Amino acid sequence: MSDDQRLYRELYYLLFNRITDAIWALDEGKTEGAREILCQAQRDAEERYLVSGE
Repeated sequence: MSDDQRLYRELYYLLFNRITDAIWALDEGKTEGAREILCQAQRDAEERYLVSGE
């Protein structure tokens, strides 16, 4: 597996898991919590991508 593939796989899992967490928060009526989970996931994925040098 290439470095690019590893990076995108890592980003996929990060975002998939955080989206799942946000869905659970929404199911519990925690809209602000869901929003924060998604915003943090976006920041984390972007940071990871930038650190990778892509």
